[in-house]
Amino acid sequence: MQWDVALAQFRDYLAVERNYSPRTVEQYLRDVGAFKKSLDLRRGGPRAPDKLDAIDVRHHLANLFHADQPATIGKKLSSIRAFFRFLAKRGVTSGNPARAIRGPKKKRGLPRALDVDDAFRLVEAPTAAPRPTKRRLGKSEETRHAAFRLRDRALFEVLYGAGLRVSEAAALDLADLDRDRYGTLMVTVRRGKGGKSRMVPLGAKAQEALDLWITARGALARDREALFVNKGGRRLTARSIQRETQSWRVAAGIAERATPHSLRHSFATHLLDGGVDLRSIQELLGHASLSSTQIYTKISLDHLTKVYDGAHPRAGK
Repeated sequence: MQWDVALAQFRDYLAVERNYSPRTVEQYLRDVGAFKKSLDLRRGGPRAPDKLDAIDVRHHLANLFHADQPATIGKKLSSIRAFFRFLAKRGVTSGNPARAIRGPKKKRGLPRALDVDDAFRLVEAPTAAPRPTKRRLGKSEETRHAAFRLRDRALFEVLYGAGLRVSEAAALDLADLDRDRYGTLMVTVRRGKGGKSRMVPLGAKAQEALDLWITARGALARDREALFVNKGGRRLTARSIQRETQSWRVAAGIAERATPHSLRHSFATHLLDGGVDLRSIQELLGHASLSSTQIYTKISLDHLTKVYDGAHPRAGK
């Protein structure tokens, strides 16, 4: 199988069978394309994918150490593994030459969680904190700006109240909100990581914010399904959510770096601090493995240590 055919079929496999997002698919193809380019330079010309071996993979990884961090190298190795795994499934290769290759060890950093006060300030900022504008707005523009403030408030309430990933929040539809079946508002995450779905409850504050936004949304939305829309009436993108979060962080005067994912981390950390068990938090976050959730125990212990050191009269050195 030639490279162009292999890459085209790999793209279809990732997009259709694995149900990966277009951005993720492009990242996989970019990593595999860089691997091919490295091989061409090393060997002085192209070599078919079924003729490659572990030495080719190791040589490519060795070249990456000069420019990339261990975490980045690990991700690129993962893409190459997935490519060879796909070829093996199709019978193009007899095995996966990248399977036994271990990536570089990487230091696992702790997720960035906001403290409760900062989380509240960020979530409430769109309807509480003034955001400067470059010019004076007319009455109709003021009305639109007020509506999108309600959108951002509802968006942040959902991110913090349900612990959603930014891509999951962007993909929400109006139909994903269920108010009747369980006696409380439930949000169905249909496009979770790996194509998995889950249901997460939302509290009273999130319900109130969503009700206000949905009422205002009617006159703004061109996309009939999307819960959160942009100023053009189309579905709000993950990148736009990231920009809005940064803008409101500044408006709220929060010094610490805050992202949509910070609200997800804060959701998990604050639940753990409140006594919720790890298994329940795992289900709410949509983690496939409990080990992914256990990182939050370290955050809570660090927080307790700081509180103790700052408050206990015998903690000083």
